[in-house]
Amino acid sequence: MDNELNEKLSDIFSEDIEKIVLSNGKGTEYKKIVISRQKKEFRAEKFTEKQAFHEGVSFEDVECYCCECIKAGFKQMNAWADGTEYMLKVSKKDKIFVSKGKSKAPVKVSSENNRKKNYYLREGEIIPPLVDMGVFTPEGKIINSMYDKYRQINKFIQFIEEAVEKAGLKSLNIVDFGCGKSYLTFVVYYYLTYVKRLDVTMTGLDLKADVIDKCQKTAEKYGYEKLSFKVGDVAVYESERPVDMVITLHACDTATDYALYHAIRWNTKIIISVPCCQHELNAQIESEDFGILTRYGLLKERTAAIMTDAIRGNLLEYSGYKTQLLEFIDFTHTPKNLLIRAVKSNIGREHRQKMLAEVEKLMGEFNLSPTLYRLLEKEQA
Repeated sequence: MDNELNEKLSDIFSEDIEKIVLSNGKGTEYKKIVISRQKKEFRAEKFTEKQAFHEGVSFEDVECYCCECIKAGFKQMNAWADGTEYMLKVSKKDKIFVSKGKSKAPVKVSSENNRKKNYYLREGEIIPPLVDMGVFTPEGKIINSMYDKYRQINKFIQFIEEAVEKAGLKSLNIVDFGCGKSYLTFVVYYYLTYVKRLDVTMTGLDLKADVIDKCQKTAEKYGYEKLSFKVGDVAVYESERPVDMVITLHACDTATDYALYHAIRWNTKIIISVPCCQHELNAQIESEDFGILTRYGLLKERTAAIMTDAIRGNLLEYSGYKTQLLEFIDFTHTPKNLLIRAVKSNIGREHRQKMLAEVEKLMGEFNLSPTLYRLLEKEQA
């Protein structure tokens, strides 16, 4: 249930949530918890039969706080944003259901509410990449029409922040495979270097020389001394020093597999990947017993894409990474994408072998030979 719960909550908290009510507790210490946004943090009121207890919850921790409450036994969570109400319910069999609708009544919010406090990249700060992207004015104000992109960029930074905190890193060497125009590369470097005050060295890699040249000049314009760009092929790239984080956004088809493979063999601490153009398994997939999944072209394509990322997730777990497959709306696209976040962890041998066995069983059933599996098999031979 954990991964599914994290994904559902992540989607809900991508909104500007103003109030949350946790209820229907089973074996919980409190009957109900009401969480309201204040100026500097959320305030949680925890109700017993006769008393109410209060505590503060930071904007950054409120999603995790709710997750832990649900795991502790609360079976229902209602959350309100401006004009919208979300309802999350957990069934007796730990199935999670989420509904979304118009709020029946306006949520009463403290007049001290300040939406800027909820974001990692705060309005009012002069952030050169966001200015050049047209998200901020030169004075650091959000352009109204770009507010959705601003939220989406902050969500991506949240994924990075949580992984860095979990890994406990104070300095990072980052490789961004297939960086393209590098919008997020610049934003990630800015956040980790200027906001988190970490010692960051970052390299963007792409096949297009003209794009790389422009990115390098932009980095020099910003004064980002430890951010550099190189022309290179992800399949054969070698880093000159240990790599702490690998980022790959929209690396086409098997380029994602090569990026994940490099990260695994480098023993990289953090992997952030948004795959795309997943054609490899679509050309292979066939099954006598489950032809219903491969008979219709559109369903075959979607099934192959799901299997591709399920295999990648399992192979990362097998390789010693605590892995999540999360929903992510890229700021350059409207469709929802899948984001893979993996952090190097101490994973037991039994679990790792189970993950591998599941992959091999799926491969056998559907006649699959995924690139990442072949690369890891060759590495271990």
